[in-house]
Amino acid sequence: MRYEIRVDGHMSKTLTSAFPELDHVLMSGHTVLYGSVIDEAHLYGLLARCRSLGLRVLEMRQLPE
Repeated sequence: MRYEIRVDGHMSKTLTSAFPELDHVLMSGHTVLYGSVIDEAHLYGLLARCRSLGLRVLEMRQLPE
């Protein structure tokens, strides 16, 4: 499964390095993390990591394969 997670603000290089399994792109006012997610537990782990780093998730969606 491929997912996209939009986060409020521009994430620093240090913050994006906390998500080595995902690629990222900086857009106007937010950062988009995207890539393969193994299963539901991995997805919830990514969201927990966002929360623990104080990131505000704006949107999360599954991408077509």
